[in-house]
Amino acid sequence: MGRSHRDRFAGLALLALLPVALAACGSGGQNGGDAPPSEKAPAEEAAAKSRERVQAYLDALTARDADAGRSQLCAPMHAAFDSAATGPNGDFADHFTVPQATITDVRSGPNGQEVSASVTVTAGSRTVARSLLFTVTRNGADWCISGEVPVESVVDPTPEPAGPQPAGATPDPTGPPPAAPVPSQ
Repeated sequence: MGRSHRDRFAGLALLALLPVALAACGSGGQNGGDAPPSEKAPAEEAAAKSRERVQAYLDALTARDADAGRSQLCAPMHAAFDSAATGPNGDFADHFTVPQATITDVRSGPNGQEVSASVTVTAGSRTVARSLLFTVTRNGADWCISGEVPVESVVDPTPEPAGPQPAGATPDPTGPPPAAPVPSQ
């Protein structure tokens, strides 16, 4: 074989291998290869997982399914949830209904992902809208709700029932009590 034939053969071999080499370079982040994930992917995953957990909790609250609500919480919160969730001021108390619950914001916070939600609580003819802030943290490979606190109140002009309160909270006699919180750690 002459030099020109070897050069042509080498050129064709390079051209044949080029698509394989280029495909290997671009597949790391998309197909789970060895390339490190981008900085944006973990933040997007955290926001999505946090939203999923809180939405599942809100769905359980609306459906009045305490077991489904409990399953969204981190293990250290289970005992407090079990003792308070269906009590007179608990999230799943029999005399409350939750006709509407909506996630309003998801952002990073100092203790994990912070998910804001608006929850409408009805007891008899009285309706109260509450803003709640859930904290969602990573627990190993999974995510769970590690805290919930009331943020502010928007009150319907109708008289308000004594609403749910977080474990250990002192009611404010001058204002409406917070609605539907889950005891936090």
